[in-house]
Amino acid sequence: MRHAATVLAVALSVSASAQGVKQPLEQVNAALQAGEADKALAILHSLPQAGTRLVEAQNLECRVRLTLEQWDAAAQACEQAVRLDGQNSSYHLWLGRALGEKASRASFLSAYSLAKRVRQEFEEAVRLNPRNAEALADLGEFYKEAPGVVGGGTSKAEQVAVQLDRVDGARAQVLRSRIAEEGKDYSTAERELKQAIAVSEHPALQWTMLASFYRRRARWTELDWAIHNCVNLAERDKHAGVALYDGAGVLMESHRDPALAAKMLEDYLAGSSKTEEAPAFVAHLRLARLKEQLGDAASGKRERAAALALAHEYRPAQEFGH
Repeated sequence: MRHAATVLAVALSVSASAQGVKQPLEQVNAALQAGEADKALAILHSLPQAGTRLVEAQNLECRVRLTLEQWDAAAQACEQAVRLDGQNSSYHLWLGRALGEKASRASFLSAYSLAKRVRQEFEEAVRLNPRNAEALADLGEFYKEAPGVVGGGTSKAEQVAVQLDRVDGARAQVLRSRIAEEGKDYSTAERELKQAIAVSEHPALQWTMLASFYRRRARWTELDWAIHNCVNLAERDKHAGVALYDGAGVLMESHRDPALAAKMLEDYLAGSSKTEEAPAFVAHLRLARLKEQLGDAASGKRERAAALALAHEYRPAQEFGH
């Protein structure tokens, strides 16, 4: 009985220790989603550099570094997560994304080598979890964009779209639209995006994708129509915050309606659905640029300061105005 009691005490101690690490990791993820990069990194750096939860910490650090646009540091952390747990689909997906960011900024020879690794990581993510919709979408996008010499190809992308049909119909239609646009079949590309809107549970995001398509085609009236549809839907959908962020980005890229773009970012920052896909500190910096464009330099300075308060390592905010 005494031995059994000792074993139970040890088991409870181990469980409590695991819970003790789990809670900070949950705090890290919450900070990451809120765009609080400094807070997320401070918690991560306070954790023990060993133990069963280390792999989750490495993946979270990778994702924080990605929001900060620190591509090398992000890739290193993601590689460590994959080394610690090579059977996790999500870890391979994030490593592929980090390597993809590095590849897009590398020299030709380095980009060639990195692109092959990106493909391998995305393929492994899908192999480990064929229902990982994000991994499928990223793999399909890679196949669409990459040349055959590194394993890309339109036919491969089309096969992924078929797989996506069984998992996420809206993502499948978006991928088909991207394939059609790559082939200069613009009417099909537009039709597929409208179908994605029709089948999506949160169509505000797909409206921003349609607006972006219209931007690339210089169809300004339709772009404005798509953005206003996005805004109207976002007002009624608490999960649509990222659409406001993306839609504001489309307006900024198009040099259109900076006042509306600023309001969209303000609404995003004031809402409760912030996400790492649209880091709050980046939204503040975008808003700073818009405020200066609108002639409100004081507000621009405040927004830059707000960005740095969340992420003092974010270089674009450091350099803004200097």
